[in-house]
Amino acid sequence: MYKETITPEEIEPLELAAFPGPITVISQPGPELDHAIAHLGSQRLIGFDTETKPIFQAHQPRNHTALLQLSSETEAFLFRLHPLGLPQEIADIMASPYITKIGAAVGEDIHGLQHYCRFEAQRFLDLQSFGERFGIKEKSVRKMAAIILGRKVSKAQQCSNWEADPLSEAQQIYAATDAWICVMMYKALLATPRQL
Repeated sequence: MYKETITPEEIEPLELAAFPGPITVISQPGPELDHAIAHLGSQRLIGFDTETKPIFQAHQPRNHTALLQLSSETEAFLFRLHPLGLPQEIADIMASPYITKIGAAVGEDIHGLQHYCRFEAQRFLDLQSFGERFGIKEKSVRKMAAIILGRKVSKAQQCSNWEADPLSEAQQIYAATDAWICVMMYKALLATPRQL
């Protein structure tokens, strides 16, 4: 079965995980958005995450969510929310009872998206809670990925400027990986015999 916890020293030698497929950054309506809607709408499972520009001074208001990441096993889409907003078709995917959206600490991410477009979030699965069923006590994506998949996820871009235009290649890979790895962890857990 899985370890309850893992140390940074145990994570360090693991192979780096990175999303292997095409990454599409979407800032405006058009063919790329249409393709994303069609692709994501046809999936049963998609990985979910958001990014927000960090604040480094005390007593400053929190920035609005800058990026929404949605990924299948084969394609990742990064929606830049400041220029794009949250299109109704993407909000409809968030509200779909037929598509499972998998992430970690999803409640805060969903709340941030409501600034752009109100929707009733349905069929979200939080890996933090799901992992507990398998005895995993860690809550971070980095530590859960190390325990479940034996791979490490880079966090080098975590505190970068997510409102930047354009996003760097490193930011795109980081953002896509964070959503995609959630699908991979969920599938691995589903295939694991449960302890009684």
